[in-house]
Amino acid sequence: MIAPLQSALTARGYTDLTPVQEAVTDPDLIGADLLVSAQTGSGKTVGFGLALGPTLLGDEELFQIADAPLALVIAPTRELAMQVKRELGWLYGETGVVMASCVGGMDMRDERRALGRGAHIVVATPGRLRDHIMRGSIDLTAIRGVVLDEADEMLDLGFREDLEFILGECPDSRRTLMFSATVPAQIARLAKTYQKDAVRVATTTGEKQHADITYQAMTVANHDAENAIINILRFHEAPNAIVFCNTRAMVNRVTTRLSNRGFPVVALSGELTQSERTNALQAMRDGRARVCVATDVAARGIDLPNLDLVVHAELPSNHETLLHRSGRTGRAGRKGTSALIVTAKVRAKATRILRSAKLDAEWISAPSAEAVRAQDELRLMDDPMWTDPIGEGEADMIAKLVDQFSTDQLAAALLRIHGLRHSAPEHLSAVAEGKAPKERAPFGPSTWFSVSGGRDQGVEVRRLLPIVCNAGDITKDDIGAIRIQNDTSYVELKTEAVDGFLKALGADMVVEGGAKVTKLDGVPDAASQPKPRFEGKPGGKPKRDFGDRPKRDHADKPKHAYDDTPKRDFKDKPARADAPKPSAKRVWGDPPKAHNDGAPIDWNDTSTPKPRKPKPGAKPAAAKSRFAKAPSTMDKAIQDGAVSTPKKPRHKTAQKGKPGGKPTGAAPKTAKYNSKKNKARRAAGAPGGGQPPRRKP
Repeated sequence: MIAPLQSALTARGYTDLTPVQEAVTDPDLIGADLLVSAQTGSGKTVGFGLALGPTLLGDEELFQIADAPLALVIAPTRELAMQVKRELGWLYGETGVVMASCVGGMDMRDERRALGRGAHIVVATPGRLRDHIMRGSIDLTAIRGVVLDEADEMLDLGFREDLEFILGECPDSRRTLMFSATVPAQIARLAKTYQKDAVRVATTTGEKQHADITYQAMTVANHDAENAIINILRFHEAPNAIVFCNTRAMVNRVTTRLSNRGFPVVALSGELTQSERTNALQAMRDGRARVCVATDVAARGIDLPNLDLVVHAELPSNHETLLHRSGRTGRAGRKGTSALIVTAKVRAKATRILRSAKLDAEWISAPSAEAVRAQDELRLMDDPMWTDPIGEGEADMIAKLVDQFSTDQLAAALLRIHGLRHSAPEHLSAVAEGKAPKERAPFGPSTWFSVSGGRDQGVEVRRLLPIVCNAGDITKDDIGAIRIQNDTSYVELKTEAVDGFLKALGADMVVEGGAKVTKLDGVPDAASQPKPRFEGKPGGKPKRDFGDRPKRDHADKPKHAYDDTPKRDFKDKPARADAPKPSAKRVWGDPPKAHNDGAPIDWNDTSTPKPRKPKPGAKPAAAKSRFAKAPSTMDKAIQDGAVSTPKKPRHKTAQKGKPGGKPTGAAPKTAKYNSKKNKARRAAGAPGGGQPPRRKP
């Protein structure tokens, strides 16, 4: 191992390496691509930091002047990227390393300036790193090593295209290290495409998941889920705790509830800015906050000191998320507790998730108010303040208190002060004692019987079961599967109960209702078939099977009388001899033509319709448009010159609140003042010329 890295580990208190750290630092694997799977909290960050040492430094112990980046470390979330940067910072602190970060939510201009000054190792999230590559802010020509931390999580978050783009821009001579808690098929395909003869390193096989974490499934009433969170936090009084929720709305709700109860709490969710999320985590590290309410955005990679408790206020969607949530505690050899709040609605889901994760949880009831108070008493009595020596500055005050107050008064004051420092517990409704669901044992050797009558006769499982039990003097535990067919039903019976069953039935082998029971030599074909959906449902009908239905032959379909009639073709229809020729296109506004194309009209001929006969002395009518409007009386007067055209007011305003209403009083005054008559009078100096309208002040 390189001397500066060994010195940093010693100064940090490392005496032994974890299994994953020992595996990746094997001298035989120097320079090889690695595909590593390890449990959460196993020290993967320090592991790939040690594995990159020979690749970046070679035989040297110090870095040269920072120029183009030598290594890329890609993480799925901002918090994990910043944490990786801190870990590699102290690990490579004595080598003169220059670190840079490219994460979403931070100022891109600052990141560009940092990259322009030069860096040896760049820690980034996939989306922001791709932006820098496309903008030309980062030079990847000198990259020697690439690390994909939590690669499975990055694929789950939809970063596959970004990762393929980034790896495609890096030199082919690079070394690629992939670290993942699990290795699904997508990870295997990605490794096969972008790694060269990768060595598979697995440190999870044969080990129990999270051996340092105690899992507790706490049963509560449906309406006491939030109250149980308060009691769990009060019962444990952990230095740091995380409460996981599924949605941002639930995070805000729980945060407000805990803040109102006096808990020093911070929130961590995707809607917060990067600075707000960073401040929240820093408050947890500084001790200004003890409880962090978070969504799954903080489930990966977050390492908080003295984090002893993880509370699942809402169950995760799958067992992988449960493991990553719980992996925030029990890290680096520390002990931790993972508490699942289980209501009656999600009991089956909790059982399924724990079984999928291969975890043995302790099923208990949530801490009651009495249990919290009892735990407070134990902590108070075990407090080291009872055994600490009395300080010099405390002696005078102690003497005054002893002289002035009795022992009972001093003890009562101590209890009250202690109570003010802690929130009161919640009273929870009584629920059944928390017990793990009973696993059904294997049925064992069995014998099958047939019972006459099936679905067509109205036989149902709920009716057949008590009939068989009463007739054969057995219990429902002696019966296994029941398969109901159309005309026959099959019942599986334990082999050890067969003799008593046959003896109780007698020689007739008939049960209630006259149904005949027959012992079978083997397993009926119906027993190997899956149980249909409708079986056991009253009035259920089997699903129709159209597989054997004969196809319909449309050739046998009777034809109508008109089916044989040939269709008419109007394209070849001969033209009529007496058909009128198409006339020229008429232009709108032209006077209509006479019906006889301009020939003299015989007004005495009554055989054909004629236009109206003009009156003697009438002027010929002007050509009118089809859409012409008859002139009004005012229009006629204007045309004859009897009335001059009135001028419209310059500012015609409608009445207030009435669109299109009559004009206000100002417009008529203006029109009257500017009329032709008044202008002539004013020019001649005659009175009555009118006064100009006055504007209102």
